[in-house]
Amino acid sequence: MLRILMPLVLSGIVFFLAPVLGSGGWIHRDSWDMLAFFGCLGFLNYRLIERGFADREEKFVTFYLGSMVLRMILSFAFLLVYLLLGALDFKHFILEFFVLYLFFAGFEFAGVYRKLRHFSEKKP
Repeated sequence: MLRILMPLVLSGIVFFLAPVLGSGGWIHRDSWDMLAFFGCLGFLNYRLIERGFADREEKFVTFYLGSMVLRMILSFAFLLVYLLLGALDFKHFILEFFVLYLFFAGFEFAGVYRKLRHFSEKKP
């Protein structure tokens, strides 16, 4: 659960402090929506991966790859909704979205790497 909360807290601090420090131009007005989306998506991925890990360790890779595909599809759907709603400065929105996507993916990969290390320690 820490791998969901850590990037949320760090991103929230950046989004809160950027306007205070005079760098508000770098932050899109819908940043908090993106942050909420990635928080929900991270929780959904966490639950899906934990289910795959709890059922059988052999299914872990299948559940993980399924969660990656689900995250990508939901991310494209999120972008499509904001495109159809007419988000102002859409290029800036996409750039910030993919920066957050990679940031949250990095934390998720680190968490999965820790779980995969568990597999290598079991088998000699």
